[in-house]
Amino acid sequence: MRGITTPVTKIRRQVFTEIARLAYEDGDYSRIEELPYTIIPGEKANYRDSVFKERAIVGERLRLAVGLPLRPVDQHAPVSQGINDSAIAEMFYEPPLINVISFACNACEETSYTVTDLCRSCIAHPCTAVCPVKAVSIVNGRSYIDKSKCVKCGRCAQACPYSAIVKSERPCAAACGVDAIESDEYGRAKINYDKCVSCGQCLVSCPFSAIADKSQIFQLIQAMKKGDEVIVELAPAVIGQFGTDVRLWKIKAALKEIGFAEVYEVALGADIGAITEAKHYVHEVATGKLPFLLTSCCPAWSVLAKRTLPEEMVESVSSALTPMVATARSIKQKHPNSSRLLSI
Repeated sequence: MRGITTPVTKIRRQVFTEIARLAYEDGDYSRIEELPYTIIPGEKANYRDSVFKERAIVGERLRLAVGLPLRPVDQHAPVSQGINDSAIAEMFYEPPLINVISFACNACEETSYTVTDLCRSCIAHPCTAVCPVKAVSIVNGRSYIDKSKCVKCGRCAQACPYSAIVKSERPCAAACGVDAIESDEYGRAKINYDKCVSCGQCLVSCPFSAIADKSQIFQLIQAMKKGDEVIVELAPAVIGQFGTDVRLWKIKAALKEIGFAEVYEVALGADIGAITEAKHYVHEVATGKLPFLLTSCCPAWSVLAKRTLPEEMVESVSSALTPMVATARSIKQKHPNSSRLLSI
């Protein structure tokens, strides 16, 4: 959950720590099979109804952290399947970026309205009067919503003077701005990748840690072990990830200490993009060729615009590179022999 340290945060950090440790080891990477037991020790489940389920979920998160795909739930496959082939610096990311671990999903109910114990059995019961499909009735003196009739308009909740009717939403779906979260045959969350723009809002909003992203930290460490020149481009927002006592210069020093060749700020690319968009505005909007200019600094927004806006509006999306890409190109000009860039 964004801004809050929870067990989900703890597990995510443990997964990356163990994968980094594994990557630095030389030998048989099949030791990844042991890591679910390292991260989830003992016999007692702490988060789920079974410690075995907890370890199975961690196993999938470990695979994603290595850059491997999720395993089919209905087929046998070890956690280590494919890991030796992925232990190379030259392995590139394979989509999708955002993944739902199906058996980790709690199959949260989709948007619904429920009458709570705050209902006071009032005489007016305006909830029944405003419902356009007569889904709200009085049962045993209290309001009752027939969900088979309910069209989820929310008028009953708005009319209740005691706020006794609450709206509940699947957290991942509520966070998704493009309605890419759907349901599979078992009611579990499923991502429609034709709509998904990989913004990650569902990932940070799922309280069950059922949604995870792929990483290439495993391949990054392989490159560093080879002696390749690996450079970091650092977003200014990273300063908020480590508390008030950490300064940017400390983060830069720590990154160089663990083996990165150099560290650059993505603010450089933001400045490049701002200049490019300013020129685009002068040459296109100020001259009347375009009615307005839409920024291209956010990859998720850019994908969304190109997928959903009318064709004539897509032309108004700036052609400027994102800050990350602009910074990367600038770094490549200064370090043409660098093998890999890490964006944080």
